[in-house]
Amino acid sequence: MSLRRRITAAAAGLAGLALVLSGCLYAQIPPTAPVDGPSLTPQTEGIDSSLLPYYGQTLDWQPCGSAGFDCTSVTAPRDYADPSAGELQLAVIRHRATSGQPLGSLLTNPGGPGVSGVDTVRDSLSLVADETLTRDYDVIGFDPRGVGQSAPVTCYDAAGMDAFLYDIPPGERGSDERNAALEKRQADFAQACADNSDGILPYVSTANAARDMDLLRAVLGDEKLNYLGFSYGSFLGTTYAGLFPERVGRMVLDGGIDPSLPSSASGIAQAVGFENALRAFMADCLTSSECPFTGSVDDAMNDLSSLLSRVDARPLTAGDGRQLGADTLVTSIVAALYSDQNWPYLRQALADVQNGDATVAFQLADFYNGRVDGTYQDNTMQALRAYNCVDYPDEGDGDDPQLLAELEQKAPVVAPYWIGPDACAAWPAPPTGVREKITAPGSPPIVVLGTTGDPATPYTEAQALAEQLSQGVLVTYVGEGHLAYNKGNDCVNSAVDDYLVDGTVPAVGLRCE
Repeated sequence: MSLRRRITAAAAGLAGLALVLSGCLYAQIPPTAPVDGPSLTPQTEGIDSSLLPYYGQTLDWQPCGSAGFDCTSVTAPRDYADPSAGELQLAVIRHRATSGQPLGSLLTNPGGPGVSGVDTVRDSLSLVADETLTRDYDVIGFDPRGVGQSAPVTCYDAAGMDAFLYDIPPGERGSDERNAALEKRQADFAQACADNSDGILPYVSTANAARDMDLLRAVLGDEKLNYLGFSYGSFLGTTYAGLFPERVGRMVLDGGIDPSLPSSASGIAQAVGFENALRAFMADCLTSSECPFTGSVDDAMNDLSSLLSRVDARPLTAGDGRQLGADTLVTSIVAALYSDQNWPYLRQALADVQNGDATVAFQLADFYNGRVDGTYQDNTMQALRAYNCVDYPDEGDGDDPQLLAELEQKAPVVAPYWIGPDACAAWPAPPTGVREKITAPGSPPIVVLGTTGDPATPYTEAQALAEQLSQGVLVTYVGEGHLAYNKGNDCVNSAVDDYLVDGTVPAVGLRCE
């Protein structure tokens, strides 16, 4: 058994359920081969000679999407320790600075792991960069290796993903029969990923994605990496800073993640974060005449536990024939808790489930899983597994009764649905990541944003990350929901923009309300 690691962010999903990303991909651009015998430049100083052909390649930008956007493909080694092991292509998009005089490139990552940076920048630029940043920077989105158009992890077709994500296994929760069925489901999924991903799985890791960012920095012509990362994107940026502190430029990490937390502690922290966010939702819900619950917050939480138990025992059948069990209902709850703008959808979903209607609950769960009209818009849920299974070392303590007791005590409503067979036990690529503090000595100031009511990347992790970094600067946003930047708070936005554009470091202890 193990604690679940859930997706940490999809920037495209933070502004409310009305947002639907386009599924149209730009035309594939032929890769530009590395050139022979590149000379050293300020961008390639200190690079291992075996990697210089990659760092010296010339990019072929082509218009894509609306005016101001262009796209290219960058060739990267599969294995930076052994460039002879083969190559892969990284899909990259650029929104050119509207001023016409960019300060340089600003790389972004919207989260995940597994969210497409190309799609996010092309379809939802305003979610990751406001007008100040788009004026002064060439904003860069990229699909990390294994994601989207960059050597994607591929496991199942749409029908297979439906069965994997939504089918209810036989037997009672916690029984040997049910656990065996879940273990087989995970093993079958892992085998499908191995069979269909063209050998990429051992190389899909945050450390390699961070090395890819350094390659992008160089081929974009930047001596230093300027970066804005959200949620998992903060972990990617932290990893880069740990590997290349001397190449960090201006870096902002929104929704900071503590790189030293083991998987079990991270799972508990997320469970508690969502439990607390659920209590905040209930407090708000109980002020509305449309709330399906009554009494105190504790009363409402107890009633929700009873509702989950009923659905667990007697799943609801939706119009398309799918059955809504407790696990999918928890997924729908989690999806809505990423933003308080989504709370009305959650209120409606829970009221409908009480009345036997699973429609809105499935809409929320589908939104979380990237499912639209029976198809999947991207490979986020597949790449997510690939990254987590390689990034997190096997702890071997999933049955620790102390951990389970802590989970049940701190998150009693979500606890029964937060554990299950180890999703990575059968993963074909061994874990190579480590969980340790990252200090990035010698870097310039790195700004870490933490939201006090963030369920997915709890505020305590942002605090821990800012303390670990030798030049960490914490900016606190007092509010609910996931992430802080570009959410309508002028204090947060000014702190980020002033640092990225002018280099003005936020005041120590800055709190934005």
